[in-house]
Amino acid sequence: MGNNQDFDIDAILGKLDAEDETPEGVQPLQRGQPPQAAGDSFAFGANEMDEIIQDFIVEATESLESLDHKFVELEKNPEATGLLNDIFRSVHTIKGAAGFLSFHQIVEVTHVTEEILNKLRKGEMVVTADIMDAVLEAVDLVKILIRNIKEKNNRKEETGPTIALLHEILKAHMPGAQAGAAVKEQAQTAGYSDAAPVDRPAIGRRAEDKDKEHNIRVDIDRLDAVMNLIGELVLSRNRLMVLGSKMSGWKADDDMVTQMDEGIGQLDLVTTDLQVAVMKMRMQPIAKVFNRFPRMVRDMARQNSKEIELLMTGEETELDKTVIEEIGDPLVHLIRNSIDHGIEAPEERIKRGKPACGAIKLKAYQEGQHIVVSVEDDGKGIDPQAITRSALEKGLITAEDSAKMSVKDSLNLIFIPGFSTAKNVSNISGRGVGMDVVKTNISKINGTINVESEHGKGTRITFRLPLTLAIIQVLTIQAGAEIYGIPLSTVVENIRVTGEEIKTIEGREVISIRDRVFPVIRLAGLVDRGGAAARHADGWKYIVIIGVGEKNLGLLVDRLHGQEEIVMKSMGEYLKGTHGVAGACINGDGNIILILDVADLMETSGKVVSARA
Repeated sequence: MGNNQDFDIDAILGKLDAEDETPEGVQPLQRGQPPQAAGDSFAFGANEMDEIIQDFIVEATESLESLDHKFVELEKNPEATGLLNDIFRSVHTIKGAAGFLSFHQIVEVTHVTEEILNKLRKGEMVVTADIMDAVLEAVDLVKILIRNIKEKNNRKEETGPTIALLHEILKAHMPGAQAGAAVKEQAQTAGYSDAAPVDRPAIGRRAEDKDKEHNIRVDIDRLDAVMNLIGELVLSRNRLMVLGSKMSGWKADDDMVTQMDEGIGQLDLVTTDLQVAVMKMRMQPIAKVFNRFPRMVRDMARQNSKEIELLMTGEETELDKTVIEEIGDPLVHLIRNSIDHGIEAPEERIKRGKPACGAIKLKAYQEGQHIVVSVEDDGKGIDPQAITRSALEKGLITAEDSAKMSVKDSLNLIFIPGFSTAKNVSNISGRGVGMDVVKTNISKINGTINVESEHGKGTRITFRLPLTLAIIQVLTIQAGAEIYGIPLSTVVENIRVTGEEIKTIEGREVISIRDRVFPVIRLAGLVDRGGAAARHADGWKYIVIIGVGEKNLGLLVDRLHGQEEIVMKSMGEYLKGTHGVAGACINGDGNIILILDVADLMETSGKVVSARA
C-alpha cells in the first residue's frame, strides 16, 4: 500500500468504535475482537479484507472515469444542479469508503474537494475555469493514490500543494469572519480522525440487502476459459452438421437419421445461443473509452487557447473487451491531431466565416457485424497537394507515383511511418503525427480506416471494427489445391472475372472496378502453390477485394467455398511468426485450414510486386 495508507485493522476498529451510528442489524466490532460473524453482522479476515480493498479500487476507478466527463459537462452547464449533486455523491462515496479502509491521503484530498462541491451546489460559489482546474487536479491526484494502492508500491505522494490550492479557493470565497474557521478546518483535515464523519460503504450491509445484488465481478481469465470451451463446442457442432448432412443423403427415410438431424439442429440452436450469451458477457460499452476524451479536449483546448466542443454519440454501443483495449490509443491520436492541427484559433475561424468555437464529433454505431467509429472536426482540413509535396520532399514517394495519385491516395499518405516530424508538421497543414500508430493498432484487429477531408472545411476519419475477435466469420477460398480462410471483416466484396479483365501496367497486375483501380495479387503465387502456371490460365477466376487499415487489394483465387464460423487457434511456438498466416482452425470436414493474416499479406504482396517490377 502507499505511504500512510497501509491497511490497519486497529485503526478501522477504532473508527468503528468512534462512530455514533451503526447500521441496523450490524453489531459494532470491538478492538481485539476476532473476525467472527455475530448475528446479522459480517466478519472478515485477511482474505475478506483483500476482497474489500479490491472492490474499493474497482468501484472508485469506475467513479473517477465518469467524473472527468461530468466535470466538463458541469463547466459547460454550471446551473445543472442534478449533475452537481451526482458529482458530489460520487466524491462523497469515495471519501467514505477510503475513510473506512484508513486510506488517509485519499480522504484528505476528497474531503476538501467535497467542501468546494458542497458550496457550489449551495450557490455559495460559482463554477469557474480556475476552480475546475483545481478540482480536476484533485481528481487526478486521487487517481494516482488509488493506483498506488492497487500496485502496492509504497510510494508517497505529495498531497500538500493540491490541498493548499483547494483551501485557498475556499478561503477566497468565504466572508472575513469565517477565515479563522477555515484555518481551523484545514488543521482538522490534516488529521482525518477529527474530520466530518464518513459514510460506511456497503461492507456492513445486512444479508437481505446483499441478496438484492444483480451484478457480480468475474475475472476475465475465467471468461476467456469459458469462451475457449465454447469455441471447441462450435467446432464439434460444425463437424456434426457436416456429418449429419452426409447421413441424410444416404438414408433420407431412416427414422434414426431423422432423429439425428433433429438432435443436431437442437445442438446448433443451443450452441448459438450459448455463444451469443458468453460473447455478451465480454462486451463493454464504448463509453469506457469515450469518457476519457471530454477532459482531454477541455485541457488541450485551454493549453492551445482554443474554443472546442466535443460532441459524442453512441456511447452505449458495445464492443468486445479485446477490441475496446485496442482502439483507445488510435482515438487519442486522432483527437489530439484535431485539436493541435485541425481546429483553428478563434480569431482565424472568425476570419474564415466559422463560429469561434470549433467542434469535434466522436460517433459510434453498429452496422451489421461491424462497429463504426468516426472522429470528425470542422477545422482546416487536409490539403492533398501539400501532403503529396511533403512526401515527395522526404523521399517517401517518387515523382512518378505522385503524378498518378488520386486524392484518396494522397490522403492515405499520412499513415506512412515517418511521414511527419515535429519540425515539419506546419508544412502539411496538420495531421500525420502518430498516424502510423493508428494504422498499426487498427490493422491488428482487422479493422479498416477511411479518410475524408475537404480543405478548409474539416476532416472525418472512420474505423470499421469487428464486433469480437474470439469466434469469427471467415470466407473460405481455394488457391491451387489448398483451402484458406480470410476473416470476413476484411472482405469488401467478391467478383467473378476472366483473365482478360486483369490488366498489366508497368509490370503490376491491376483490375478496374466501378472506375476504381485495385492492385491484384495471385494468392497461389504468394503461397508458392503453382503461381507461375496459374498466371496465364484461362477460364473464370475470382477476385476477393480485401481491406485493412487504409489499403485495399484484389486477391485472385481459384474458387470461393463459402462463409463459415470458426475458432482461430494460434500456430504454436514452433510456427509462430509465419508471414501471412494469423492462425489455423478445423473446418466442418475435419480438415485444418490456415487463416490468412491480411495485414501481413498486404506487406508481403508489396514486396512481391516490387520484385516483379
